[in-house]
Amino acid sequence: MLKQERYKAFVEYFSKNNPDAQTELNYSNPYELLVAVILSAQCTDKRINQITPKLFERYPDAYTLAASSVDEVFSYIRSVSYPNNKAKHLVGMAQMLIEKFHNVVPEQIEDLVKLPGVGRKTANVISSVVYHNPAMAVDTHVFRVANRLGLTYRATTPLAVEKQLVKNLPKETIAVAHHWLILHGRYICLARKPLCEKCPITYMCKYFEKTYHIKSAPSAIEIKN
Repeated sequence: MLKQERYKAFVEYFSKNNPDAQTELNYSNPYELLVAVILSAQCTDKRINQITPKLFERYPDAYTLAASSVDEVFSYIRSVSYPNNKAKHLVGMAQMLIEKFHNVVPEQIEDLVKLPGVGRKTANVISSVVYHNPAMAVDTHVFRVANRLGLTYRATTPLAVEKQLVKNLPKETIAVAHHWLILHGRYICLARKPLCEKCPITYMCKYFEKTYHIKSAPSAIEIKN
């Protein structure tokens, strides 16, 4: 299967089977999403959703968060990965959000990455989810699944993966394709042992073709045994 055929098959399948894919982080406004995504670095969405209700109750907006101490914020997020750094980032982010951006979560990537704790991946999430821009956030799931499917070629960095996906996906699908790739990686295309026997898209998967030494991938049910 040629690259463009893979992209076409990828978009057709998920457009039909999961057209409204969304983030699994719980939030009610751009500020809450920004906080949640900062916290989610190297941590599961499930864990973040467990701690954010009390966190958002205590800090319902950037003003309350900016006025807090790092130690107090730490007490709410101690169960996430790297809580010390993230507590500092959250307080610093809230302060800059108020002072530099007038309490409005910015839309542009170049503005978002100025905020403490916000890298390119987080910025792309905010840009795509909040502002519906054609931005592709590349986390470990996106990186892995794009490579295994054969959507990317010799892309050894997140930025390289991002550029190839943005170049080849239809513009109107880029934002939702981010979620397609994440969810597929989270529940089917696992890092250590992908569940190929349960995968509905083996027919378009380069990893499957290579692993099972086939030229045309059969359906998932045909490889169960």
